Amino acid sequence: MQPLRGVTVVALEQAIAAPYASRQLADLGARVIKVERPGAGDFARQYDSRVNGLSSHFVWVNRSKESLTLDLKDARGMAALRRLLSSADVFIQNLAPGAAERMGLGSEALRAENPGLIVCDISGYGRGGPYETMKAYDLLLQSESGLLSVTGTEEEMAKVGISVSDIAAGMYAYSSVLAALLERGRTGKGAHIDISLLEATVEWMGFPLYYAYDGAEPPPRAGAAHATIYPYGPFTAGDGKTVMMAIQNEREWRAFCDRFLGRPELADHPHYTGNAQRNAHRRQLEPIIAECFAALTAQEATALLTSIPVACARVNALAEVWRHPQLAARGRWQEVLTPDGPVPALAPPGRTDPDPRMDPVPDIGEHTRKILAELGHSEAEVDQLIRDGVV
Repeated sequence: MQPLRGVTVVALEQAIAAPYASRQLADLGARVIKVERPGAGDFARQYDSRVNGLSSHFVWVNRSKESLTLDLKDARGMAALRRLLSSADVFIQNLAPGAAERMGLGSEALRAENPGLIVCDISGYGRGGPYETMKAYDLLLQSESGLLSVTGTEEEMAKVGISVSDIAAGMYAYSSVLAALLERGRTGKGAHIDISLLEATVEWMGFPLYYAYDGAEPPPRAGAAHATIYPYGPFTAGDGKTVMMAIQNEREWRAFCDRFLGRPELADHPHYTGNAQRNAHRRQLEPIIAECFAALTAQEATALLTSIPVACARVNALAEVWRHPQLAARGRWQEVLTPDGPVPALAPPGRTDPDPRMDPVPDIGEHTRKILAELGHSEAEVDQLIRDGVV
């Protein structure tokens, strides 16, 4: 049930995008060897110390990997990496633009030595073009992609609260590597994959882009409400709690008017017939809906909406997500070991039988001796590399 068992991934990675991609491959059974700087390691290890002294970012995206420390500025460290890559299946890297090529780790050079190697480069803007060498981080790409322009309130834009551009790029890298492995199974040839955070995020911007097609007005920033579908967003109940609800079609709208608003005639009002009209007249419709929510507690409102049925949800704080009854009922929380003890971790989406791979988060260089021994280094040679600071 681990379809990538036997596949070796070498990841010269840092931060989120590439580690997130390689963790998906590790979840499916691939052996992921994470190459880190001696001493400091991936700089995401130092982002914070919220998980028993470890970084929340690092724990999230680095389980089930092996950590190998190498100083790639030392010829011996680079030689060890090249030996690893000579028999690897996949190489993922997200170094600064152009850095891999300058180190001799570009796709053409590596695939000349290992024709079956799949090389996946992840960068902010991709190879070529005027932005090729620009540094890029998640928030900068949320800005460049137009995401910030449609996120936030009417008065102020806001970034998405997670590293959405990194995640998008990581998932496209993951799916592209899977496709390349399938293609290699037919042809025996490796591939070069060039993933851009900009392109990954712009792909996710498809609806707003097309909504603003050919110079049309873009969707407005609407806070937590949907920008173009109404009613679809948060409403405050009489006990001060917030209920999120969504009307998606005319059948739901008609039932909502009858059973929740108690005003069935609104379903056929010319200002409210069809989503486009409701959206255009949301300022008139909003107080009518708000009055009905104010007469109910949040629990009463969600119970009534569910009985209609109209889609609704609680607005959970993160502490409530840890205790979410649906995740608990489906057994989605597993335990992962870390250098500072076990922590809960969400099992990969998509249920499998038996349980998915959930191996430990590695300490810096934890597997260095083991991997170098596999490459043919004697214990004395490894001791010397350690003394010299190469690993």
